[in-house]
Amino acid sequence: MSHAQQRDEPAGHVPLSTVHELVAAAILAPSMHNTQPWRFHYEPASQTIELSADPVRMLRFGDPDGRAVHIACGAALLNLRLAVAVAGRQPVVRLLPDGTQPLLLATVRLAGPAQPQPDEVELHGAIALRRTNRSPFSGRPVPPGILAELGEAAQREGAALHWPDRVETIRLLHLAREAERQLMAQPGYRAELARWAGGLRDQDGIPDAVLAPHDPTGMAPVRDFAAAAPAPVRYAWFEDRPQLAVLATPSGDRPDWLRAGQALQRVLLTATLRGIAGSPLTQPLETPDAWLVREPGTGFDYPQMILRLGYGLPVPASPRRPVSDVLL
Repeated sequence: MSHAQQRDEPAGHVPLSTVHELVAAAILAPSMHNTQPWRFHYEPASQTIELSADPVRMLRFGDPDGRAVHIACGAALLNLRLAVAVAGRQPVVRLLPDGTQPLLLATVRLAGPAQPQPDEVELHGAIALRRTNRSPFSGRPVPPGILAELGEAAQREGAALHWPDRVETIRLLHLAREAERQLMAQPGYRAELARWAGGLRDQDGIPDAVLAPHDPTGMAPVRDFAAAAPAPVRYAWFEDRPQLAVLATPSGDRPDWLRAGQALQRVLLTATLRGIAGSPLTQPLETPDAWLVREPGTGFDYPQMILRLGYGLPVPASPRRPVSDVLL
């Protein structure tokens, strides 16, 4: 029997406490408005963890096609893969394994014993440290070496990071502001934001403590939740030249949405290890004009996420639901 076959054989019984630890790592992934749109189920016979979308937590107005749900669950899947590897098992992943169950997005089988790679251990250690930072960043540029490392992280998951120049950055920021204006004109969208943002929250959504402050210039490169979720007013000036990155995939189908989520999380965890903060700027991708973000001719023509990266002060973690609520 080959070594590869030995590694792929089922190992011994997995204690439920271990499954809880694996899922606890998975749910620290980011999600749009921190909706945490995932559910998990463990099948002891096959030693498989199923990852499904939670339809109750889908955003009817902000994410009508479910793209953001897939990206969030893809990010959770990357965390789960790392946690399984660090637990000493080989994660065998299948995306969209059953066409008759559209909510079942992936399965992870805990195959035979495997020694985790050093980078898996390092990235796993960053899971609990990662934050979405909507506060201003300093003017210190991200070094080219780190940008290259983040690009390599995206490539490992079948995606690509594009680095817009100054002119393109201005264009993307303009698209974001115009998209936000269009979205906020919809009463249903504003009501949806109000449901998930603002106030004191201990399990999901975005509490006041991690909302972005107001930029007196009105040019903040972050989502403005204030119109829908009034919070105590804080003012701050944001960086003049934000470092943006566009995460893109070769196609815009459901498997690539999941790959984009895994790439996003690998990028964010790598950034965390290097002291780089990040926040999403996805408003242009939530409108029918999402195609305007594309960069044709690269082979990765489907933008999935716009990220703002830089050096920021520490921010609190967003709340999470207990594992008992998501492991069914």
